Formats: sequence, C-alpha cells, structure tokens
Amino acid sequence: MLRLGQRSLQTRNRFSIGLLFTLPSIVFVLLMIVYPIFYTFTLSFHEWSGSARRDPEYVGTSNYDTLLNNDPRFEDAVMRTFEFTFKAVAIELILGLAIALLINGEFLGRGLVRVLILLPMVATPVAISMAWLLMFEPTVGLFNEVLTSIGFAPRLWLGSQDEALGSLILVDIWQWTPMMVLLLLTGLTTLPEEPFEAARVDGANAGQRFFYLTLPLLFPTMVTAVLLRTIDALKTFDTIYTMTRGGPGYATETINIYGYVQSFEYFSLGKASSLLVIFFAIVLGISLVFTQIRKQWGIPYND
Repeated sequence: MLRLGQRSLQTRNRFSIGLLFTLPSIVFVLLMIVYPIFYTFTLSFHEWSGSARRDPEYVGTSNYDTLLNNDPRFEDAVMRTFEFTFKAVAIELILGLAIALLINGEFLGRGLVRVLILLPMVATPVAISMAWLLMFEPTVGLFNEVLTSIGFAPRLWLGSQDEALGSLILVDIWQWTPMMVLLLLTGLTTLPEEPFEAARVDGANAGQRFFYLTLPLLFPTMVTAVLLRTIDALKTFDTIYTMTRGGPGYATETINIYGYVQSFEYFSLGKASSLLVIFFAIVLGISLVFTQIRKQWGIPYND
C-alpha cells in the first residue's frame, strides 16, 4: 500500500510539473486564438460601428440572413474567391510538379537552381505587388512594352474588369509556385527506389513509371501541398489590396477584401464579423474535405 501511495504521489507530481510547463502555451492559445474567434462569433450577432459611445446592439441572425440572402456583392465575392483559389492552386500544382521533376535529378548547378527558384518566396507580398504594379502599368509597363514590340495591342491588365483577376492569379502563381515545388520535391526525394528499378527491369517506359508509380506514391504529398496552398490562397489579402483594392469596380473583391471594406470603410463590424465566421466555416469545411480524402485513400498523417 505504501508503494502504491508513493507511485500515485509521483504520478501526480509528474502531472503537475507537466501542466506547469505547458501552462504558458495553453494561456497563449486561449488568449491569442480561442478568445478572438469567440469574440468574433459573439459580435456577429450584433450591430456595432465601433463607437465607444454606443454599445453593440443585439440583432440575432440578421447579419447572416443579410449576407446569405440579400447581398449579391457577398455572393460574388465568394465565387470570386473560389475562382481565384482554384485557378491559382491548380496551375501551381501542375507547374510545381513539372519543375520538381526537372530538378529532382543530378545535374551541374542543381543547388543554385533550387535557390533561385525559391527567390519569389523571399520578398514580402507587398513589395512583390508593387513591382508587378509597375510591370502591369498600361503606358510604360514592361508587359505592354513587350506586347507592342511583337505587334500586339497593349492591354489594360489591372484596369480591366475582365483581366484584373487573371492578372492577380498570375502574380500568385509566380510567387507561390516555388512553395509547391519545395513540397513536391521533398516528396520525390523520399520515394523508394525499388519499385522504379523493378519497373525498369520489366520494361516500363518513363511515362508508365510516372503515371503508375510516381503519381500514386507522391499523392499523399500532393494532397498536403494542395491543402496548405488552398488555405493560404483563400486568405490572400495583401496582394489583392495592394494592387487593386478589390477593383476595378468589384472585379477582384474577394471575401477578405469585402470583410475589410465592411469593417474599416463602412464600419459595420457586426456584419463583417458574421462574414468572417462564414469564411472560417468555409475554410474549415475545405480542410475537413481534404481530411476525408486522406482517410479514404488511407494516407497517414506523418508524411
């Protein structure tokens, strides 16, 4: 009995020490993550302009009803966000896989090439956006100079409602394809050699090895890369705000930009909060879909 009491005391002491060491992390998560989410969710049921002279007014689900049923601008922003994300991530995945396959082998200067490919990720999005603004400039920009030099008419790029979103997608592809390359290249370097050697012995050509070995074996890494990049693309704000501020008109207004407008231009903090809650639910839902895909394919979480 004495030994059991000593063991129980030691267990409680270890638990207390462990709790003591993890307490700062728990407090940080509660204050910096959980509380803002809870506060935003609570504020979404109120109407408030941010004034210190007037308390938030409870309006129930009115903000949600307005956004989901009576706000075409919000619906367009959602569709525009999905269009931006889908096109950008799809092209980044294809380009990233192609580049990763090209630089995966041994060749002279491979290390330098890998460093150069990662350079777009080094600069801040705002700095990159300013540089691309100059290149997109309709009168003296680099792109129109190239077009006119080869006989094509100059384009408005960011000044056109039909071309502005595509121009932003181009910037996103240029900046974030290296991230996809890095993730896929890591996955390629961890693939086992035995299946490929056996396939070569059996006479499989390069295309067969790619479609029947490389893609299936690399699929877990591709799912992870697409998930991370999709979440990041959905949240894109700095590039869009710096280059177009959601214009021309509302042609590039995504959920994030519309939320910013509701908060800091219209001072409708309750509606902006409900918008952010809906956006949070969208991102969470997409993450759950990818999680389900991993489960269906039997993909482990330690890749």
